Amino acid sequence: MKLKNLICLIYIGILMSSFSVFGQLKMPALFSDNMILQQEMETPVWGWASKNTEVTMQTSWDNKTYAVRTDKTGKWMLKISTPSYGGPYEIEVSSKNEQVKIKNVMIGEVWLCSGQSNMEMPLKGFPGQPVLGGNEEIVHSTNKNIRLITIPRDSKVVDNQDFQGEWKEASPAATANFSATAWYFGSLVQEVINQPVGLIHVSYGGSNVEAWMSAEMLKDFDSISIPKTEKDIGDPNRTATALFNGMLSPAIGYGIKGAIWYQGESNYDRPFQYKFLFEKMVREWRKLWGQGEFPFYFTQIAPFDYSVFKTGEKPIDKYNSAYIRESQLKASKEITNSGMAVLMDVGEKDNIHPQDKEKGGQRLAFLALAKTYGINGFEYQSPEFKGMETKGSTLIISFDNVPNGITSYGKEVSGFEIAGADKVFYPATVVLRRKSVMISSPQVQNPVAVRYLFTDFARAQIFSTGGLPLSSFRTDNW
Repeated sequence: MKLKNLICLIYIGILMSSFSVFGQLKMPALFSDNMILQQEMETPVWGWASKNTEVTMQTSWDNKTYAVRTDKTGKWMLKISTPSYGGPYEIEVSSKNEQVKIKNVMIGEVWLCSGQSNMEMPLKGFPGQPVLGGNEEIVHSTNKNIRLITIPRDSKVVDNQDFQGEWKEASPAATANFSATAWYFGSLVQEVINQPVGLIHVSYGGSNVEAWMSAEMLKDFDSISIPKTEKDIGDPNRTATALFNGMLSPAIGYGIKGAIWYQGESNYDRPFQYKFLFEKMVREWRKLWGQGEFPFYFTQIAPFDYSVFKTGEKPIDKYNSAYIRESQLKASKEITNSGMAVLMDVGEKDNIHPQDKEKGGQRLAFLALAKTYGINGFEYQSPEFKGMETKGSTLIISFDNVPNGITSYGKEVSGFEIAGADKVFYPATVVLRRKSVMISSPQVQNPVAVRYLFTDFARAQIFSTGGLPLSSFRTDNW
């Protein structure tokens, strides 16, 4: 009898373990061990269970129990109250005889990090393309208060509900393969605010902006084709809606503080359209998240010789990447609660992936620390063209965002061009003043327009004394 009872108990144990493996209760990858939840908000949590059944959730930070019923598809969603930053905590989710326990949960600040290859480039670098100082940064990257998760590459014509991935505590093994730009951003934010930080990385090299937009967002852009079946997806990173569906969708609604973005290179040949696409994308992302106008900080693309991508015997002028930098600069004025990090000093003529990822990540962090977290005492915005005054044959160009003036670090300044009514530009002689420059050319007696580094590749000439470079710009619309 004892043997029969033992066999029975073993059999029951096998059945119970099989039930837990093959049961219906399931949490998305975003809700897993080591995760970070955005602090002090009613944050959405969702998952799947048997249809029309009750799901309960208990949070250890307040021992509060939440309950919700699944819909006819088995999907459920509820909102839980998160406290001020802290942890680690646990979350228990139950339905019928099933239970999922999520361990080592932190409460803090969560940022979405998206874009193309310069966001995707890991701290260890791409094959044959290093990240400057990346190896040393990896060695020093252990930090239990920084959590990382990457949504893998995928392209779809319908929304993905989940992905294969997991949250990881920052450590050399985790950070080596994580976005360098996102890491430099998140690690500086975490150091300064001294709170846990979570980074959700979702990017795809070579992607254009419309790949990160839904069909609804693109309905007013007649020139952009929307795939109807998987067979219609050509290049997955350059097919409209494909990455929105395949990669972004599983993250939509997850509680975040804000987003950072590094993209634009793959739209360099459509600079005038890009501004409208980008602005629409940000507006619609915010609507989908339903968390108000969350902060959105982005990088202006770095200078690069795009002639390698041009076809035909003669380069087409509009493909000059200065036009898309200009488009991004204009967008920064139109997108509320945003900011742009200028990278005129990190570009490499023959490499579209600048080695210096620290400057981009840190400048994005400067924007967040100043504009989102209210920390002051440092410069966080690059100088910007303010106005132009004509005195005879000399133009005086003034700038905004230069509280302590401008500098060329003792170097002679080139890169300014001026033109008269004939629209012919000539190199200008430049005299730096504290917060302005005086420019002139003997070939232009009556100047009406100025351009600064308005070319594909150029190296930054003028900086604020805080080390932030002046963006390329032009005063004409020719």
